Amino acid sequence: MSINKAIYQHFRAEEAPLIDSLNDMVNQAANEYRSILSHFLNPRELFIARTIVNTQDNVKMSSYGGLNNAERQRALFYPDYYEPELADFQISLMEVIYPHKFAVLHHGSILGTLVNSGIQREVLGDIITDSMRWQFFVEEPIASFLKTEVDRVSRVKVRLETQPMSERVTQISEWEEVNDTVPSLRADALISHFYNLSRKHAKDLFHAHKIQLNWMTLDKPDYELSDFDILSVRGYGRIRLNEQNGVSKKGKLKISAAVLKK
Repeated sequence: MSINKAIYQHFRAEEAPLIDSLNDMVNQAANEYRSILSHFLNPRELFIARTIVNTQDNVKMSSYGGLNNAERQRALFYPDYYEPELADFQISLMEVIYPHKFAVLHHGSILGTLVNSGIQREVLGDIITDSMRWQFFVEEPIASFLKTEVDRVSRVKVRLETQPMSERVTQISEWEEVNDTVPSLRADALISHFYNLSRKHAKDLFHAHKIQLNWMTLDKPDYELSDFDILSVRGYGRIRLNEQNGVSKKGKLKISAAVLKK
């Protein structure tokens, strides 16, 4: 089974290696009649994976990240007769145990500590909190490694414990879902619009290397976003473009998005 070559024209040229990799997994599931599991994928990568699977007849896809609405999820590709279970996703829930009364942890410091321990970002799922307890999802084989490698987050002494999924904290969602109109889908235009910044200030953030697109540094202010892209703006938050919904009477683009402000 080969991928429909026309699918490449719907995505960016730099996404071709990802398309190839995902298609290899789809092919493997079809040819070997078994399920194939990806690493954690961001929303844009999941969107591409679903698009590929939708062109095939005998392979299906499910995704899960420890939470039903997790931002980062593992994709499971499987023959159409297979019935997947949550255990197939091989995800562990880990909690950061620390002295709550004497220390404060932050998402960025936890993520930095985990990545600097020697693992790749792709084996980590969402980091969640109820404002006091901090937990994160990780691929099962990595959990024991992290327990032995991580004993501090910044200057705070911690230990990592594996928890059953029933012990997940109730995540505090700080995303604001919005339906809005914007002049364009340029990265600098969206940053300027949602964070009420001048276009010059927005461009300065790019020159200072403070912008990421789908967790990769972006240095082009005029780069246009596509569905399910996530812009990370250091010091301000994140913007997720969900869908494009046509053009308003005044010629602006109608979009649905989610905005996270720090």
